[in-house]
Formats: sequence, C-alpha cells, structure tokens
Amino acid sequence: MTDRLVDAADLPAFEQIVSGAPEAVVHFWASWCEPCKHLDNILAQLASENQNAAFVRVEAEEVADVSEKYDVAAVPFFLFFKNGALVDCLEGANPGELSKKVALHLKGTGSANGAISAKSSGSAPATQAPSVKAAPSKDALQAKLTALVKSRPVLLFMKGTPEAPRCGFSKKVVAALKEENVPFGSFDILGDEEVRQGMKEFSNWPTFPQLYVNGELVGGCDIVLEMAQSGELRELLQKEGVTAVVDKATTSETKVTDSEQVQDKSVVEGGKGRLEDRLEALVNSKPVVLFMKGTPENPRCGFSQKVVRALREEGVDFGSFDILSDEEVRQGLKAYSNWPTFPQLYSKGELVGGCDIVLEMHESGELKEALAA
Repeated sequence: MTDRLVDAADLPAFEQIVSGAPEAVVHFWASWCEPCKHLDNILAQLASENQNAAFVRVEAEEVADVSEKYDVAAVPFFLFFKNGALVDCLEGANPGELSKKVALHLKGTGSANGAISAKSSGSAPATQAPSVKAAPSKDALQAKLTALVKSRPVLLFMKGTPEAPRCGFSKKVVAALKEENVPFGSFDILGDEEVRQGMKEFSNWPTFPQLYVNGELVGGCDIVLEMAQSGELRELLQKEGVTAVVDKATTSETKVTDSEQVQDKSVVEGGKGRLEDRLEALVNSKPVVLFMKGTPENPRCGFSQKVVRALREEGVDFGSFDILSDEEVRQGLKAYSNWPTFPQLYSKGELVGGCDIVLEMHESGELKEALAA
C-alpha cells in the first residue's frame, strides 16, 4: 500500500491524524470485502494527486471504537473531514462518486455543511448488488410517494433508522426532532432504491435526509438544524398542529415519544411489552436462530459471514435477526445472553456461542450434532 495511505490503529491515532490535516478522507474497510481492495487502489491514486490532504484507512472490525463513534455499519464506507470536522460521508462501492467527492471537498468548492451532489445518494449499497426489477410507472411511483409523505404528520426520509442512523446528517436531524419532543415517523431510503431516487425528483431536493411536515417538504439537514436553533422549527410544528410538542421548561417529566419506522403504508410500533419477553420470543422463534449483522444474503461483517457459511455447509435450516436494524434488541441481547459481541447463535432458545465457538464446533464436527440435539 502506498505510503500516502495511513492506517489508523486506534481512536487516539485516528483523531490525531484527522485533526492535524486541513482535509482528510477516511476509508473504513474489511479484509473479506473485495470492493474495498479495489477502492484502496483508487484512493492511493487520489492521494498521490492531493498531497496536502490526509488519506486514512481504518479496518472497521478491528478498530471498533472508531467505527462505533461514526456509526459505521457496512463497508466500504468513507468519511470526509475539513479542519477536523465531519462534512460528508459515502457508503458503498462507487469509484466515480468517490472521485467526485474527493474533488469537491479537497478543492474547497463544497459547502461547509457537506451537501451531497444530486447523484451522490445513488451509489450501490455496501457489499450488495442492487436488485433488478421492472421500473414502476411514473404515476404509480408518484402515488406511492404521495402516500408516504402523508403517512405521518412528521416524516423523516433518512439513511438508517432513528435508533441506528447510517450517516451523520441523518443522526443530527433525528437529534433535533427528539430535542423538540415531537413524535415522528421515518423511512430508511437505503432499504428502497425506488423511493430513494424517486424522492429526489418528487421533492426537487437531491440529498438526504428530507423532513416533511403534513405532506410538505421542510428541508434537509442544514435547514432543519438552523430552524431548530432559531426556534422556527418548534413554531412550524405548533402552527401545523403537530401534537405532543411540549415546552420542556414546563415539566421535567416529559419524554420523547418513540419514533416509528415507516415501511410504505405500514408502521412498525416499538416499545410494546417488556424487552426481556421480546428477546425470549425472538430466541425461540426458530429452532436455530442467528443474531447477526446484516442478513444471510448480505452479511455486514466478516464474522457473521463466516457463521452463515458454516451453517449452510452443515445444511442447517436457520432463522436470522439483523441486530443493525434494532438497537434495542442489539443492546438488550448482550445482557440477556451475557455475551458482548455478535454474531450469536441460538439453538432451541439456548445460546450456542459466537463466531469462534461456532467455527470450532463446525471444524470438529460437533456443530450439526449440537443443533440437532
């Protein structure tokens, strides 16, 4: 690897590099991810053309404190910094978009808020090829988007979920809405490419997040944060008749209403029932259940990928739960199982173990016997 690419081995080293450079480009990678290797070559070329900027590599699974700080849940993933401040992010294997963003931010032509170009949200999801399906008619898509923006009085189109935002800008808007104590729905545009692209034209707004109130676009991250800071956001919500907007100065007992994840016209309600009961039901939902990062078809970490492969080689029928999609389950299961990491494999409601144990059992021939018992 070229000496222009610097590996950050821990959080202090990472912060020292990023804070010490006027601009920095950071690549979160994993050894098992082939696209990361190709992007490293591209990054090396870009680094040779931009001598004043720092180009940093972070092995996402090995330097977990950095990955967790910036909510990195998939690779390849890029962060862009100016004078130590995060200004933009890019998820997925998209060499053209990476080059554009490097040119944008390192030439100083980008806005301080890191606004993304009109095509920047269209990169392929990390380590996953987009599915191929017939494009809907324009009228059908328009009707779908109209229904979506009106499905909640306050609706945020974002990357990820309120519990697990997938970019810093989405995270900031979620924080602003929670600070206002306003109930809101959300739609994860990373999970629906049709909606993701359609909303750009529908709203005439090229980037995400996008906040809607009563079916009308309020704006993106910069506008929402400015309105929140000036008090205009609360005024708008009250004017639009949004319920449960409470002045926190009047009571110390008011709690933020749980946000709800919107999936087209349906709403997944959260927070019902005791967490322990929910976890109990989940671990017993199938004879064999794997709590993992991602899905069996699209694992989001190498350890999950290895366990999926082992189970398939054993010919075991198993269910899975993506802990990246539900922060409550992710944190709750650590205490429930007394096991701090993922993946976690359960058989008949009992913990078998994590990646190392499962792979050892697979290699010794014990795994299939244990799961069949």
